[in-house]
Amino acid sequence: MRPKKRTAIAARVGIGLLAALIGGCTGALTKLGTNIAAEKGYISEEQKDAIVHTEEAFRKSFEELSEQEEYYIGRAVAATILSRYDVYENEELTRYVNRVGRAVSLASTRPEIYNGYHFLLLDTGEVNAFAAPGGFIFITRGMLELTPDEESLAAVLAHEVGHIAGRHGLAAIKKSRPIEAFAILGKEAGSAWNRKDLVKLTEHFDGAVGDVVRALIEKGYSRSQEEEADNSAVRFAAGIGYRADGLTEFLVKMDGAPGSSGSGPGMLKTHPSARDRIRSVEETVKNLMSEGTDPAARNRRFAKETAAS
Repeated sequence: MRPKKRTAIAARVGIGLLAALIGGCTGALTKLGTNIAAEKGYISEEQKDAIVHTEEAFRKSFEELSEQEEYYIGRAVAATILSRYDVYENEELTRYVNRVGRAVSLASTRPEIYNGYHFLLLDTGEVNAFAAPGGFIFITRGMLELTPDEESLAAVLAHEVGHIAGRHGLAAIKKSRPIEAFAILGKEAGSAWNRKDLVKLTEHFDGAVGDVVRALIEKGYSRSQEEEADNSAVRFAAGIGYRADGLTEFLVKMDGAPGSSGSGPGMLKTHPSARDRIRSVEETVKNLMSEGTDPAARNRRFAKETAAS
């Protein structure tokens, strides 16, 4: 095979691999792959100029990914979470949780995202909830059992929506990963990718997914991100008529749960203490208490939906 033809094939394979790594999405990452072909003369100068702008944006941060790209990264994170936890098989309860979660998402700062918000129950007694980028939200059976009513459930789900609205998952990705990935994508003109390059590129994107998973399950988000999500939760829930103190009601109950000192599993270990969280939202709750409507009907619905769980 002639060298020029082999180089062209290598470039096309590299572009295709990059698209596959992020689940087939189009946008900044896939366009970056085409820059290789531009440097080698396989696409027009006009196309090359368009790609340069994308390249500069990509160098800044993963936070500038499109919603579609965020979704595909989040889907990989969700798959990792589901490899560690079993799904709680209760279709009616899952539909109910989705109705409540999607309702509070409508009052969020990101009510419409690529492919929408999706909520799933995990079959574990661990008190925890996870929000993967792109709208994938998981709540454990243990967490649900700790929520006393729909007001609290809405606040818990709104907290996770707050993490997605703030793009906290993407912020957990090490800033070096996109830069190192680009260094491979933008190799010197005339040098074909080899197997080692492709392995490294795969590792960078796998590593990005791993960064998010560690933040969700092992390390937790920063105190400032948790405070932001808590205050967002109060605003989002109150925005559609839930009582603003639903979150503090849940936190009071969590404060008395086993392991609440920080030694327990799940969010009892990775989140700030319940008492600190209550203090951080105190002013927001006070300002929004008048927004809530009568919770009686909602709490009867909650009791009915969770009775058989």
